[in-house]
Formats: sequence, C-alpha cells, structure tokens
Amino acid sequence: MAVTPEDLVAELERVLPAGRVVRDADVLASYAHDEAEWAPYGTPAALVRPRETADVREVVALCAAHGVPVVARGAGTGLSGGANALDGCVVVSFEAMNTILTIDPDERLAVVQPGVVNDDLRAACAEHGLWYPPDPASAPWSTIGGNVATNAGGLCCVKYGVTRDYVLGMEAVVGRGEVVRLGRRTAKGVAGYDLAGLMVGSEGTLGIVTEITVRLRGARAAERTIVGYFDSLVAAGEAVAAVSAAGIVPSALELIDRHCLRAVDDWKHMGLADGGDVLLLGRADAPGQAGEEEADAILACFDSAGATWSTRSTDPEEAEALFAARRLAYPAVERLGPVLTEDICVPRMLVPEMLSRIERIAKEHDIHIANVAHAGDGNLHPLMITSPDDEAARVRAQAAFEQIVDEAIAIGGTVTGEHGVGLLKRRGLEEEAGPEVLAMHRAIKQALDPAGIFNPGKVFAV
Repeated sequence: MAVTPEDLVAELERVLPAGRVVRDADVLASYAHDEAEWAPYGTPAALVRPRETADVREVVALCAAHGVPVVARGAGTGLSGGANALDGCVVVSFEAMNTILTIDPDERLAVVQPGVVNDDLRAACAEHGLWYPPDPASAPWSTIGGNVATNAGGLCCVKYGVTRDYVLGMEAVVGRGEVVRLGRRTAKGVAGYDLAGLMVGSEGTLGIVTEITVRLRGARAAERTIVGYFDSLVAAGEAVAAVSAAGIVPSALELIDRHCLRAVDDWKHMGLADGGDVLLLGRADAPGQAGEEEADAILACFDSAGATWSTRSTDPEEAEALFAARRLAYPAVERLGPVLTEDICVPRMLVPEMLSRIERIAKEHDIHIANVAHAGDGNLHPLMITSPDDEAARVRAQAAFEQIVDEAIAIGGTVTGEHGVGLLKRRGLEEEAGPEVLAMHRAIKQALDPAGIFNPGKVFAV
C-alpha cells in the first residue's frame, strides 16, 4: 500500500533531527518550481533542509522504501524546470549545507557543500590567490550543487571550460540510500569509469550530491575589454565568426541585442542602447604583450565585420559595468513580462546563420524575441517575451521555442548548452540523441536508480 503524504511526513520527522522537515503549505508552494516559464510542477508532500549527509541518506532510504520521488534543489535559479516538484514528492533543499569545507592552495582544490553560492566560493578562493572559473550569469545567487546538476557554464567558459572541467570528485547519496565517494583529489586518475563526470549534468536523476571537490586555477592576468556596436544581429554574429576563424580564444565574448539593452537602460539608466542595436563585449586575458595583441586582434575582427563603433575600454570600472549589464540582461527583460528562455548551442562559425533564423522565427510567430549570448562558444539565449495573461502569445512563444530547437539541431547544434534538459527540452533531446542513445541513458538511469525515485520525469520521460 502506498504511503500517504501525512504518514510520509510523520516518518520523515521521526528519522530526522528536529527542524529539518517543513510541512507548511505556503513554504512548500515557494519551493515547488524553479525559474522556467510555463514548465509544469506539482505540490510536494514535504520539504527537507538537511544539514549533513546523514540527513540526506535517511530521506533517500525512506523514499526508496516507499517509492516516493525525491527532487534536489539548489537556489531555484534554473531555467529548464529541472528542480520542479512532483505531486507528493520530497524536495531536498541544500540552503543549510552551505559551508566551504576546505581550500587547499598547494593542491589547488576546494571542497564544498552543495549549498555554497558560486560567487562566495570565487571570493573565498581569491583570498588565496586562486580562481574558480565557472561563472554562470546567476553566479551571485546560484549554488555549486545546482551548477553541478546542470553542468553550468558562464561568461568565461569559452576559454576556461564548464563545471565538469573543474569537478574532481564528490560524495553522493545513491540507490536506496548508499553513500558513495566518486572521483578523486589527485591531479590525475583513470581508475574505473568516470562516475563523477557522469553525475555532473545529470540534473539530480542519478543521485543526490552532498559534497563536491573542485579544481582551482591560479589568479589570471588582468583582462582587456573590447566593445563593439553593430546595426544587426547577423553583423554581430559575423564578428563572432571572424574571431573564431582568426584562432583567437577570448576570455569572454558576449552578445546583447537592442531589446536587452533597452530593458537594462529602462531599469538601470546606463545609456547602453544609445550606441547601437547590438553590443558585443570581448575580453582578452593573455599576459603581457600577448594580451595587448590579442585585444587588438579582437577589435580588428569587430571592425572587419562592420562594427558601427568599436573601442578598447581603458577604464576598469566602465568595463566591469558593461559586464554587469550583461548579467542584468535576463532579469531586466523578465520585468517586461513572462520570458521563455532558450539555451541552444551551435558551431561558432554558424552563429550568424542561427541568429538570422531566430529573427525569421520571431517574425513568423509574431513573437518578441530578445537575444543574449555567450557568443564566443555559440551558446545562444533567445528570450521569448509575452504579455501577462496573453494565452495566444504564450502558444506562439512555445511554438517558436520548439522551432528554434529544431533549427539548432538541423545545423549541427545542441538543444542545451548549460541550462539542462529538465522538462522543457525533453522532446529536443529525443530528436538530438535518437532512440539508441536514449536507450543508453535509460539503462544508466535504471542501473543507478533502481527504485526510480531521483527526479523522475526530468531529462527524458521514463
């Protein structure tokens, strides 16, 4: 007989220390979904705020015994529905497991709990002259555990890689409550399958990560910032392709279109939209003269692609303000109405082609699409903006969303570069991967989650 929600909560309260379990309906409602627009969600039976791995082990063992779904949650900043609750599930929120356990300057690694905020880790590492590179736009709020779940990237991943490139190992609760350690703390190691790498990007479907060991780098050289305005998305895309064709690897190359520039201006009064329709922000961080030459080469690529205005910023505060504006683009657009967010990634040389297709799709569906992008690695974020309570616009936006996914796949791209599949990209994953590869995914899921409790229904339908 299936356990009732009331009995489940009572059992959780019996096996966990006082204060870990929350049953208040208003609180549960606030933890029921992430930031993905229109992604479905249910009502959890309980919220658990663990303080140690033993708490998570108890939750997983109990839920496995009763066949109750478990949904792990970081800060709730996700944009694919990956942390959305199912009816009757237990949501495990890691806000109380937020300690940086170790920073080892000699081995250049850090050990953290999953609730540590990305920017807090970066600040703590900087005190030791070290740097943790993955920097999603949500870095001031998103957690390392959530970053691991989606294999998050960010502004500098064009040169320095994504979360998986920095995860050495982890502790996780898997199966029916077993606690395992995966990966290593050494600089090298090839013993067995890369199970830690498998967990990164698995979106909580294979187990629950309770501790993460990450690789650190030494502090990097000062960055040079290059600014270029363009009169169209395609022209800006041509500049991105020119940078790639020249063999330049910038430390950041970000695109912000006129809709986002105006939204940031309306909110923060920065005057960004006065310079042109599309803004490209490039950065070069090679040391010494090599960095100067790299910055000049990026500027030349902007000019050759038809920049209407371009320059190298000589004011560090101005440069930081420009990149702060890039991070503000999504919340600024979100103030205009419901926003359905894409996360496609295409080959870098095809960025202009994909931007052209996005413009065509916007016209075909009569939808307002704003664009920001980690353009240097082809990761585009079209933002479909609608008016509140406009059901017809919502339907058109969702149709445009699916068409953009199909167009990205058609030119050799992928349905998600860093946000994860979650609920919104399941159809796209099926199209991209095909039945044989999906069968491999399902076999892994079944082997590592025999009770079928870890975030079921996400990534692919079971």
